[in-house]
Amino acid sequence: MRALRFWLAGGAALLLLATLAVGVGAVPLGARDVWRALLGGGDETTRAIVRGLRLPRVALAALVGAGLGMSGAALQGTLRNALAEPYLLGVSGGAAVGAVLAVAAGVASEAAVPLAAFAGAAAAVAVVIAVARAAGGRADPRVLLMSGVIVGAFANAAIMIALADAAPNTVRGALWWMMGSVSGADWSRAGWLALHVAVGGAALLAWARQIDVLALGEDPAASLGLDVDRAARRVYLVASLLAAATVAAAGLVGFVGLVVPHIARAGGLRGHRAVLLGAALSGATLLVAADLVARVARPPAELPLGAVTALVGVPFFLALLRRVERA
Repeated sequence: MRALRFWLAGGAALLLLATLAVGVGAVPLGARDVWRALLGGGDETTRAIVRGLRLPRVALAALVGAGLGMSGAALQGTLRNALAEPYLLGVSGGAAVGAVLAVAAGVASEAAVPLAAFAGAAAAVAVVIAVARAAGGRADPRVLLMSGVIVGAFANAAIMIALADAAPNTVRGALWWMMGSVSGADWSRAGWLALHVAVGGAALLAWARQIDVLALGEDPAASLGLDVDRAARRVYLVASLLAAATVAAAGLVGFVGLVVPHIARAGGLRGHRAVLLGAALSGATLLVAADLVARVARPPAELPLGAVTALVGVPFFLALLRRVERA
């Protein structure tokens, strides 16, 4: 019953926030106008605003949140670490390095940038796990966080070097992109990200039982006949793909992958198949709400999306870190 309430409340919240986000803007629209335009009614201007401008932005924000949520849930289960998430583990930073290097090299196609971002994310995962293992095991939250901080610092340095001789407009655009934004959303970008989230999410759901076993620990998982290294490696790579896809689509948006898996578990979801789906729903809802706040907090200016999510994520992280240290 508790899980059912989570699904009903989460679905209703996402639908309500999406309707509100589509209606809010320079030309305010009521809920009836929004739904009439979605169904093909209303005047041509309203349909253009809803379908061509605001709905792609809401869709992209929801997809970014869903991808980050599933990535974070998979990493937390596989690493047996409540503090694991793409941003804190340096995965998003590595993806940003790959994307920025591709743009700096003049390769800015919609196919090349995501591939470069994925390569950077995969490299970041490999470095973080290697450092953690060398320092005493990947399950230690403190070692993982220190490794993520190191990789994140290196990623920031690499990005600054890549942008050192760039034009001022390019630097400003890159910095805004690094802080996260879905302001450049269109149906092409949303469709491309939807493909990545669908493929990566389906793979994680197919491996959900293996993540359940990995969450028991390496020795128990091996005793149950699971190839621990192979299974963990697959989850790392797919989680990296999801994080890299979100970075390529909307820049760096932190702490979503940390917060929403805990929301799903607090909603009564058990087992990683349910937690992955719950994290996708919670992440989509959180990002749509965060983008709405970013647009309306200081009009006509727009706040960076990553800054809004950090305002929620940092206090949550500190409270969670304190609880982990006491455990």
